[in-house]
Amino acid sequence: MSPAPEQASPEAPPRNWRLLPAAGPHGGDGARVAAALGITDVLDLSASMNPVAPDPRPVVARHLDALGRYPDAGPATAALAGAMGVELDRLLLTNGGAEAIALVAAETGPGWADACDFSLYRRHLPGLDAAGPRWRSDPHSPLGTLAAPEVTAEVWDEAFYPMATGRWTAGRGGFALGSLTKLLACPGLRVGYVLCPDGEVRERLAARQPRWGVNGLACAALADLLAPVDLPGWSAAIAGLRTELTDALRAAGLQVRPGATANWVLVDGAPDLRSRLAPHGVVVRDCTSFGLPGTHRVAVPSAGQLPRLAAGLQASAPQASHRPPSRPVPPATRAGGSDGGTSPGALR
Repeated sequence: MSPAPEQASPEAPPRNWRLLPAAGPHGGDGARVAAALGITDVLDLSASMNPVAPDPRPVVARHLDALGRYPDAGPATAALAGAMGVELDRLLLTNGGAEAIALVAAETGPGWADACDFSLYRRHLPGLDAAGPRWRSDPHSPLGTLAAPEVTAEVWDEAFYPMATGRWTAGRGGFALGSLTKLLACPGLRVGYVLCPDGEVRERLAARQPRWGVNGLACAALADLLAPVDLPGWSAAIAGLRTELTDALRAAGLQVRPGATANWVLVDGAPDLRSRLAPHGVVVRDCTSFGLPGTHRVAVPSAGQLPRLAAGLQASAPQASHRPPSRPVPPATRAGGSDGGTSPGALR
C-alpha cells in the first residue's frame, strides 16, 4: 500500500524528498513535483500566472452546460475584441498561445527567433532563416525586460505584455500573439489569440485551425472572465508584488537580476534553489536547460502566497540545520532547437 500523501510544510521536508524529478522543458510542474514527493500541495511559482486575477473557477462553473454542445467561438471573439478595442475581423481566438504560435508559423514560413527566446517559436517554425520574419517576445521570455522602441519584429508575442504595461497591445503592426491563459490565470482552460495584420490574413489562419479548436467552456465563459479585467490596476499591483518578492529573495541572501518588468524575476547564482525549495512545498523554474545555468525564474506570488515563499526560503537556507542536503538538478532536455551554449533560454 502506498503511503498517504504528506501535507507540505516549510519547516520539515517530506520523507521522500530525494525523489524530486528533474525540471521539465517548461514551467508549471508543481503537480508533478507534489506527486513525486508525496505531498498534498505545492506553491507553484514555476509558471508565471497573473497573481491578482480573480479565481476563474466559479465563473467557469456557471457555464458547465456548454459541455453538452459544440463550441461557438463567435461571441467570445467579439467579447475579446471589445475588451481590447481592436477590429473584430483581425482577431482569431485560439486553443492557448501555443496554437497561436503554430498557426502564425505555418502562415509566415521560415523565419528567425533567437535561441534565447521562447522555445516554441523554433519548434513550430518550418525552418530557420535569418532573412525571414523576426519573432520576439515582449516582455522577453525569460529575461522579463520590455523591448526598446527601436526593436523591430514581424511577430510579437505579447503573452505577458498586458501585465507588464497595463495595455492590451503595443499596436506595432504585423502579428501580435496573446495568452489569456496567463492573464486570467487559467492554464487548463487554454485560451489565446492572434491579432492579425488584416482580415484576409485572419481568414487564412482560421482555415488552418481545426474545427471547434477552442473548447466550449472557454468560449462560453470568456465574456464573464473578461468582465473584471483591470489592466492598469493589475499591472500596478503586480509591480508592487514584484518589489515585495524581490525584497524577500534578497533578504534570503539571493541575487535578483535587476530590470524585470514582467510577473516574474530571475535569481542568479543559486544552482540548487529548486532542489532546496521543492521539499518545502515551493516550486520554481530551473533555467539550466535554457542556457542560464545557476539561474531560476520565480513567478510573482499573490500577497497571500508570499509568506509561504518566505517561510520556504528560511527553512531551505544553507544555515538551516534541518534542511535536506542540496543536490545538483539534472539538466532537462533542450527544447525548441535551442543551442544552449551561453545564451539565455526560453520558457513560460
